[in-house]
Amino acid sequence: MSDQKFVNLTIEGRQVSVPEGTTILEAAKTAGVLIPHYCYHSGLKIAGVCRMCLVEVEKQPKLAPSCATTVAEGQVVNVYTQKALDARKGVLELLLINHPLDCPICDQAGECELQDYTFQEGRADSRYREPKRFNPAEDFGGDVLYVTNRCILCTRCVRYMGDVAGDRALCVEERGDRAHIGIAPDHDLSHPWAANVVDLCPVGALVSKDFLNKARAWELDRTASVCPNCSQGCNITLETRDEAVVRMKPRSNDAVNHFYLCDEGRLNYQWINRDDRLETPMVTGKPASWDAALAAAGAALKGGSAHVVAGASLSNEALWLLKQAAGVGKFRVAKGGEAPLPGVKDLALRADRAANATGAELMGFSRADNPLATAGKIVLIAGDDCTDLDTSALAGASTVIAICTVIPKGLPANSILLPIANFAEEEGTFTNLRGRVQRFLQARPAQGLARPSWMALAGLAAAAGKNGAFLSAEAVFIAMAKTESAFNGMSYDSVGLKGQMAAGAGVTA
Repeated sequence: MSDQKFVNLTIEGRQVSVPEGTTILEAAKTAGVLIPHYCYHSGLKIAGVCRMCLVEVEKQPKLAPSCATTVAEGQVVNVYTQKALDARKGVLELLLINHPLDCPICDQAGECELQDYTFQEGRADSRYREPKRFNPAEDFGGDVLYVTNRCILCTRCVRYMGDVAGDRALCVEERGDRAHIGIAPDHDLSHPWAANVVDLCPVGALVSKDFLNKARAWELDRTASVCPNCSQGCNITLETRDEAVVRMKPRSNDAVNHFYLCDEGRLNYQWINRDDRLETPMVTGKPASWDAALAAAGAALKGGSAHVVAGASLSNEALWLLKQAAGVGKFRVAKGGEAPLPGVKDLALRADRAANATGAELMGFSRADNPLATAGKIVLIAGDDCTDLDTSALAGASTVIAICTVIPKGLPANSILLPIANFAEEEGTFTNLRGRVQRFLQARPAQGLARPSWMALAGLAAAAGKNGAFLSAEAVFIAMAKTESAFNGMSYDSVGLKGQMAAGAGVTA
């Protein structure tokens, strides 16, 4: 039984009960009240410098900064009294004195907190008539550009780099109205987690060079997904425009990545949009229908056991169907350097540069540096990360079935090719290195005649005389959960968008 004490208070006439030590700002969220704020972020140390979150607390003589004031029993908090509104309006007026009127060309327009709060609580017009101060933009290195004129000195970026990233590259230089964010000598924002300052910036002062002038916020479609670029399984939002992925941003999940995403993960998305995709089934070098290609592949599998090579970025559903169609096999994982985020426990860019190596192992597939080294007469390759396989051993194969997004180099001319979607074009689940099963949703349509990997493999299983009667990824997951002990009792509903630990999995350091 928990010994945690709860405090009862009233916020905007609503009764609230929150744990002792909670700030008024966080308590207000539980009452459905969002108190305007700039410098506060729940993942950073409290600074209390912007004075935007001032509220009126009954029986207190002065307005209180809600981000730094903890709740008290019987407290009565008013957010929208005239006194509090006037104070916040004054803060906004000061912030806008030299802030440029460049919303039409600012990447942050449409998702800018200064813009939102000015419309919500600011003055209808400006009393300032003098020319605005101008400072040139500065390249901070990495993916970050600093537009000095837009900065409101909330210091989120400074605190993140120092306290979370462990690299005190940023600071506040000068004083008073000359103050601005500066970068330390011999430093830049090439830190592997530095681009998070762009997400943390509440205005358009820190912008991504990669995303610069690509799209407006209101033009983007957003889809919950999981980063496929390493085994950490960071939760992300895929942002698409005209059916192309233009940006990947972190989606908060305290159990996996908190609020953050590494630079390699967020910037490694161009391959999703590549235009050299396999779009049509092929049999011995000629285009074929899906029925014909599946029949040929199924007949080959009926003719003998296959040497199976799986991609470590296939979904759990696809891997399970591959196992049903042809049995377990081997998989290869590309490797890279690890890059931990010092301020967050167990968060790092991982050495395994694939999303579902753990899922493959739970299914019974084994790792191999060269999974084709002992290839037999019938070879089945499945996965969108198989383009760099050493295919020299395939010369003696009688039948090669490749289920892929891009044709691997060196395949024999008589190969059977089945085009599949990549992770952004289908739905399914990945299992991260700690055993957390997480859902990703479809963000864009598949190209050409490519099918979701689970659908292609379900068709292959049926053609090989196995059970392949599935109409959705969810139906595959339900069947998988009944036969694979690690997923026992799971469903898409229980996994949700935050994930669920596989049976027997536990966090290790």
